[in-house]
Amino acid sequence: MNIEIIKATENDSLDLSLMTGELLQEIMDKINIKAFNFNQEETQKRAEDLISKNLYFVFIAKDKNQPVGFISMYESYALYSEGAYGTIPELYVRPKYRSLNIGKLLLEKAKEFAVSKNWKRVEVTTPPLPQFNRTLSFYENNSFEISGGKKLKTHIELDGTQKNHKS
Repeated sequence: MNIEIIKATENDSLDLSLMTGELLQEIMDKINIKAFNFNQEETQKRAEDLISKNLYFVFIAKDKNQPVGFISMYESYALYSEGAYGTIPELYVRPKYRSLNIGKLLLEKAKEFAVSKNWKRVEVTTPPLPQFNRTLSFYENNSFEISGGKKLKTHIELDGTQKNHKS
């Protein structure tokens, strides 16, 4: 196995959308809740758009030019963080390639990128616990520490109303 980590371009949007679908399906299967409304074509277009505008930074792990995982980041801002910082919305390694340090390589690349952007911190939210305790341990073993509570969301409807979705 010869893993290489490359910075994604718009041309990688199909691979990214397919792996994102795999990631979201795995989460939903483990928690037994339809937590995401995934559409592969829309996700592919969104990835292409965000990458082309330099709003979304992605590194892909490839084995013999086949995508086996990815990590994505975007720049966030908050007063508590002393300026701009990086957020990791997705990190995924295909099951066949897990426990081979690919996730660690992707995190290392993300940290290198954070340095290049002068970010003082990088934040990530894990999927729900206890189903993803292993994911939490992975991040803790790679220098992340728990810094807050649970991630919450609300859906904003196009007419401006809010709905509380239990999905």
